[in-house]
Amino acid sequence: MTQPDVAAPGGPGADARAGSPPDVIHNIGYRSYSGPRLGRSYARLALFSQSLRGAYGLGRSAKSKVLPMILFGAMCAPALIMVAVAIFADRNDLPVAYTRYAVIMQAVITLFVAAQAPQSVSRDLRFKTTPLYFSRPIERVDYVAAKYAALTVALFLLTAIPLVILYVGALLAKLSFAHQTAGFAKGLVSVLLLSLLFAGIGLVIAAVTPRRGFGVAAIIAVFVVSYAAVSAVQGVASAQENYDVIGWLGLFSPITLVDGFQTWFLGARSAFPDASGPANAGIGTLYLVVLAVVIAGTFGLLMNRYRKVGLS
Repeated sequence: MTQPDVAAPGGPGADARAGSPPDVIHNIGYRSYSGPRLGRSYARLALFSQSLRGAYGLGRSAKSKVLPMILFGAMCAPALIMVAVAIFADRNDLPVAYTRYAVIMQAVITLFVAAQAPQSVSRDLRFKTTPLYFSRPIERVDYVAAKYAALTVALFLLTAIPLVILYVGALLAKLSFAHQTAGFAKGLVSVLLLSLLFAGIGLVIAAVTPRRGFGVAAIIAVFVVSYAAVSAVQGVASAQENYDVIGWLGLFSPITLVDGFQTWFLGARSAFPDASGPANAGIGTLYLVVLAVVIAGTFGLLMNRYRKVGLS
C-alpha cells in the first residue's frame, strides 16, 4: 500500500506542521432568527422617519444641517418681525394675511425643495441602494409613499411653523380671536396643499437624474421660470385690462396654482395683478381639479419611475 507523503525533516512545511493541532471544523452555532418580524409597516415608518430627519440634516454631518436650518430661520424671521410690529405698533390686524405668507416666501420654499428633494432620492439612485430597500419586505409603493410623505411633512413644518408664530403673536397682541383662528386655519390648509404640490414636483424632477447638482438646478429652473413667465404675461394682460386671461394663466405655475385655489375656495386675497384671481366659479373649480390631478400625477410618475429602477 502506498504510504502518504510525509514532509522530510527540514523540508518545506515542516515548521508549519510541527506541533500544529489537526484541522478541525468548528460548529459555532449559527441559528436562524426567531425574534419578531416587524414587516412592511415598520420598514415604511423607518424610511419615512429617516427621510424626514435627513431633510433637516438630523443624523447627518454638521455641514448637512447648515442650509436647511438657514432656510428654516429665513422662513421664521419675517413672522417674528411681523409679530413685533403687531404688538408694539398697536395694529388691528397682522401686516400680512396667513394665506399670503407662503406666497411671499416662495423663494425660500423653492430653495428648500431644490436642496432636499435630490438629497432624498438622487443619492439612492446614484449609489444604487434602491435594490437594498426592495430586498427587504418593502414594495415600491412603500418607498415612494415614504419619500413623498417625508418631504411633504418637511415642507409643511417649514411653512406652517411661521404661521403658528403669527397666530401666537396675534393672540398676544389681543387681536380678534375668531378672525385670527379662521385665518390661521385657512393658512394651514393652503400650506398643506402647497407642500403636497411642491414635494411631488420636486421628487419627480430629482428622481429623473442620479446627479444631485442637475436635480437642484432643474427644480429651481422649473419653479422660477414658470412663475416668472406666468407673472410677466399676467402683467401684460392686466395692462391691457384683459382680466379673464389672468385667471387662466395662473394654472401654469405651481405657486400661482395654489394662489388661485386659495383665492377662490378660502377667500384669500390674490397675488395676481389687481388681485383678480379666478374670474368665475368654473375657473375656480378648475384650479382645484388641476391641483388634485398634478398631485396624483406626480405620485403616479414616481411609481412609474421606480418600476423601471433595476434590481442590480
